[in-house]
Amino acid sequence: MKVLGGELMSWKLYLKNNKDKFINDLSQFVSIPSISAIDDHFDDVVRAGNWVANRLQLAGIKNARLISTETHPVVYGDNLEAGNTKPTILIYGHFDVQPVDPLKLWDKPPFDPYIKNGKIYGRGASDDKGNMLAPILAVEAILKSNSKLPVNIKFLFEGQEEIGSPTLMPFIRKNANLLKSDMIFSADGGQFGEKQPNLIRGLKGLLAFELIVTGAKTDQHSGKHGGGIANPAQALSQIISSMKDLSGKISIEGFYNDVLELNDDDRAAIAKIPFNDTEYAEALGVDEPFGETGYSTSERLAIRPTLEINGMHSGYQGKGIKTVLPSKAFAKISCRLVANQKPKEIYKLVEKHIHKHSPLGVTVEVRKLPSEANPFLVPRGHNSSEVVRKVLRELYNKEPFEVYVGGSIPILSMFLEEFGVHGAVMSFGLDDEKVHAPNEFFRLSSFSRAQSAYCMLIEEFGKNC
Repeated sequence: MKVLGGELMSWKLYLKNNKDKFINDLSQFVSIPSISAIDDHFDDVVRAGNWVANRLQLAGIKNARLISTETHPVVYGDNLEAGNTKPTILIYGHFDVQPVDPLKLWDKPPFDPYIKNGKIYGRGASDDKGNMLAPILAVEAILKSNSKLPVNIKFLFEGQEEIGSPTLMPFIRKNANLLKSDMIFSADGGQFGEKQPNLIRGLKGLLAFELIVTGAKTDQHSGKHGGGIANPAQALSQIISSMKDLSGKISIEGFYNDVLELNDDDRAAIAKIPFNDTEYAEALGVDEPFGETGYSTSERLAIRPTLEINGMHSGYQGKGIKTVLPSKAFAKISCRLVANQKPKEIYKLVEKHIHKHSPLGVTVEVRKLPSEANPFLVPRGHNSSEVVRKVLRELYNKEPFEVYVGGSIPILSMFLEEFGVHGAVMSFGLDDEKVHAPNEFFRLSSFSRAQSAYCMLIEEFGKNC
């Protein structure tokens, strides 16, 4: 340890002494509107990537750099001074963010971060800028106090996660030797609660597509032509209703064929997690939960596949009424998939079903969207997960819950496919932090806890390597 004013300086003291500075760093980071889904913000995504590369260099990762891909860039950096006899861990996160609409529901501009009641507000504060900045600061704290890391560390931060990481797999394959690691830790994810940790065992995969139903060449007068030609809006509703029955079961032939069913251990782990159907419904403002019969709400959320309508549009949307037969109708639909479903195979089944159930008199086009991810399931007792379990147990003084997440982190499946390494999630965002919604925030207590957790993680490797 380095000596500061006659005292040994630990990483704990370094984090404490620099707490305000790190909050200012996070505020600066959040102020960059790095929205990957909007082309006009591409330069902002690049700017955020450069900010991350510079921040890594300040932390002591001297060779950190921005690297181009076919679309949005990534940032890579490493410290390999521990040598070949020590393991190499890779820490992942993303610096792109979701769009901000509806803007009118934000209390303040989404890229003008502010602090209130121990929380920092702004788009990306929780997902994922606060979480991914924490391990950078942790490494800085160790390097400043100890001069050397006990293991080799690589960082990979991407600028395209919020659009499904469409060009990341070619980058990973091209740079396999650069990225290859013994263990992988994701700073994208979350914890169960402020006082209760969790260990993420599974993430759902993702398939997204859109439907375009076309009838007449332009909108038509509903009085003159109603009953004479097909209505694309009606046809779209019929196609959509054919995909799921009234009990919540998906009706697409073969959809469930490869689903890995729950076993007794899975059900027991899910049942340990506190969940109240009434409180869940009240929190969301609905009358009651709804979903596939034969499974509890928590089981459906955790490890059952879904098909959901994300958006629909057709015809006149203004005030009053305009009596037309719309020329076109559109829908965007996503499926959350579970082990062992494959997005490409499910898409074939979806496409076949749609064409089979398309009404006469309209043309139906199905377009697969670039957001795609394989489901991800970590084996019980996996090495990196057990390291995380030990750190979280020490940090929170209690055993973490084993949880399954309905969201997706596409890169974890990519790492597994390319390197055969299951990643472990080490992230500290909470469910109430309005991720992807107006007034997103991140608890500053979680920001500090995350920094300590990554120091403890690296320290744990130092004890056992």
